[in-house]
Amino acid sequence: MNNGQRFTHFECEKRPATGSRAMVVTNHPLASAAGAQMLLAGGNAIDSAVASLFALTVVEPMMVGVLGGGVAHIRLTDGRHVVLDGLSTAPGAAHGSLYTAISDKLPDYRDTLGRANAVGALAVAVPGALAGWCAALERFGTLAVADVMEPAIRLAERGFVVSPYLADCVSDRASDLALDAGLAALFLPDDAPLRAGARLVQAEYAMTLRSIAQRGADALYAGELGSALIDALASGDGIIDGNDLSTYRVVDREAICGSYRGFEILGPPPPASSGVHIVQMLNLLEGFDIGALGFGSPDAVHLLAEAMKIAFADRSAATADPAFVDVPVERLIDKVYANERRELIDLNRAAHCQPGFGGGESSSTTHVTVADADGNVVATTQTINGLFGAFVQVPGTGMIANNYMFNFDPHPGLALSIEPGKRVFTSMAPMMVRHGGRVRYALGLPGGLRIFPSALQALVNLLDHGMSLQEAVEAPRIWTEGSVVELENAFPETLERELARRGHEVARVQRVAGGMNAIAFADDGTLTGAACWRADGTPVGISGGLARPGVSFSGV
Repeated sequence: MNNGQRFTHFECEKRPATGSRAMVVTNHPLASAAGAQMLLAGGNAIDSAVASLFALTVVEPMMVGVLGGGVAHIRLTDGRHVVLDGLSTAPGAAHGSLYTAISDKLPDYRDTLGRANAVGALAVAVPGALAGWCAALERFGTLAVADVMEPAIRLAERGFVVSPYLADCVSDRASDLALDAGLAALFLPDDAPLRAGARLVQAEYAMTLRSIAQRGADALYAGELGSALIDALASGDGIIDGNDLSTYRVVDREAICGSYRGFEILGPPPPASSGVHIVQMLNLLEGFDIGALGFGSPDAVHLLAEAMKIAFADRSAATADPAFVDVPVERLIDKVYANERRELIDLNRAAHCQPGFGGGESSSTTHVTVADADGNVVATTQTINGLFGAFVQVPGTGMIANNYMFNFDPHPGLALSIEPGKRVFTSMAPMMVRHGGRVRYALGLPGGLRIFPSALQALVNLLDHGMSLQEAVEAPRIWTEGSVVELENAFPETLERELARRGHEVARVQRVAGGMNAIAFADDGTLTGAACWRADGTPVGISGGLARPGVSFSGV
């Protein structure tokens, strides 16, 4: 089966961190510092994760904000896994014909007349991020919201040095940022994109954060921040009203749990794709000796691509809000079903199946992974969806609105079409792996439709190829949803030629998905944190601790 061609060598660009007591890994060093500050102050992993997220709204404003949405996968000290769904919902006044779709075919399937589902007030869905963060903190944290927000407030008031990553994002979206006066003033000073090395101060947003620190989520969902959002959107034909905000609820969901070569694989359920389809793809791959094939071998990469095609072909049945659509979860994660679907895989020829619907998620997201000394673990992925969301800043607040309505199918009458109150579907993959009842790995990343296939590859790297954590998150990736197979540039030309010979249409790309970060848990209690080259990710490990009880200098 193996034709002898393998790609086994690549250079990691970053180095991992280790700690004996706690670990925080985010996609920005200042956010990791904020999370570490909470851990050092005696807070737990939930406190740390929420502090990191608030800090990220300041230093990664293009990716995440209080007006966004996301999913938090939390493992508690008693062994329970809780998934908090803080995803955005369609406003009550939304309907299936809200937008005018311009095409029934890919790649323009999601596009609408005037980009109305992507840019501007009508693209904004009801925000869930702030509600989710505050709920996590209230239920499972140990510190007050004002305490965990202090680092973010300081960063907004005093400013921070703009990274090349943020500067590139501003430059890439300069024309859309110019559409909003507040965003233009902040990110296009003197009519030029903000440059790396500049200091970015967000005074208005600091005031907003102080309001949240005083009132919690009510500042938005039942207060003046919400009123400001509604007024700003109404001026641009937005349809979110006070009832949408006051009735928004965070939903508790039960994690999907599958098995792979003796390990338990846990991830979020629908409307997230990851738990169902990562388990499904692993079930398909379990029928092959992936490790023996070798990382990057044509056979191994071909099998990954074929598993992804099958998952995307089935995905339209498992991504919608389960309150609106009957999702066949048990069928999709069943190993018997995988045995049936595996029959579609020909090791010598590429299948040419199409996805069940047109994909449209943004790749502009962020992820946080945290673990503390008491056994709490958090993997959470959050976003305002597109880069800088809907390019709408709420005047006087510094808040950037999401464009989550882009995730819905703009064509009416389908499983993923817009309905009032319906939650957006997502590819977010805050995943954990257990073995012997203990968490062994926790990981996640941004990247839209490419998130959960990339998380799958990291798991295969760890469990089949025996990679270190740093290698697993940095290893070259592939992606396909049924037609073109994307290969990161680090893969050799020999692989590209062999895939083409088997019938794959191959495209070279600089990167697949975004910056993954992860934590590994060793038997001796050591924590390893890793972040990859695709973002500004930074792990911070904590060791040491307090003095031995009873030790003092008296009598010396």
